[in-house]
Amino acid sequence: MSWQPTRDPVTGETPCPFIETVVIPRTADIGGFEVRRAVPSMQKRSVGPFVFVDEFGPTLFGTGDGIDVPPHPHIGLATVTYLFAGEQTHRDSLGTRQLIRPGDVNWMTAGSGIAHSERTPPALRATGSTLFGVQTWVALPAPYEEVAPSFAHHGIDDLPVIEDAGKSVRLIVGSAYGARSPVATFSETLYLDAALQAGAVLPLPAEHEERAVYVVSGRVRIGGDDFPPRQLLVLRPGDPVAVEALEETRLMVFGGEPLDGPRKLWWNFVARSRERIEQAKEDWREGRFGTIPDETERLPLPER
Repeated sequence: MSWQPTRDPVTGETPCPFIETVVIPRTADIGGFEVRRAVPSMQKRSVGPFVFVDEFGPTLFGTGDGIDVPPHPHIGLATVTYLFAGEQTHRDSLGTRQLIRPGDVNWMTAGSGIAHSERTPPALRATGSTLFGVQTWVALPAPYEEVAPSFAHHGIDDLPVIEDAGKSVRLIVGSAYGARSPVATFSETLYLDAALQAGAVLPLPAEHEERAVYVVSGRVRIGGDDFPPRQLLVLRPGDPVAVEALEETRLMVFGGEPLDGPRKLWWNFVARSRERIEQAKEDWREGRFGTIPDETERLPLPER
């Protein structure tokens, strides 16, 4: 068994010179659907503009089953849905209806307010399916917090892929390795999906001030220390860092420009002030987020 660096159970700090913090995601079972939340955590509230990182699945749904997230609201952020396996149907209060498949990107800008739902398509319910992926929230910079809501979909073939020496890196959002994703953003962003063969070494872009690595599967070595899957490794700013795959590995790299100030998160709302969140609560109670075609139910505000 390889040596693992000592990690402070409260701060997540390690002796590794390149790692600022290690976050062990909180795991929750939501009706048989497993979710691992890496951000926000006690150790790290954000990485670059990313204020929320959830890995979900892999979950096997039997015939007739699937994911059903009824209409719910967002403000002050953009959601990014990225799948490894399975399919989801996105609907929103702009009238959008979009199927998302593995490798596609759904970027939904909530801004001043939007409602959406996420469900397993009927065709997959008829046969059973697997769902596995990551959902992230990107906080919008202060000048764009109240921008008009919008939705953009980019298929897998739209995204740049960098391949070299046992590694394949898909650029989901932002810029890296001289390439840029077509996904429009409001701040400088880094978001990569990297598949590495055993022994492959991936240098991480140093031009982005904040960076983190989430090990989806496999095992990696950074600065002489080994790290297993399902850990978030927050890197120290500015250091040139390389990740070595000790076995076949998949990892997500995300970060970018730091937030322009602290954010408050309550349920599905992100804002700079508690007053704005209270207004969003009232708007959802009063039905001011708009309606979604073909959807009649909706998630109620949490009691807490």
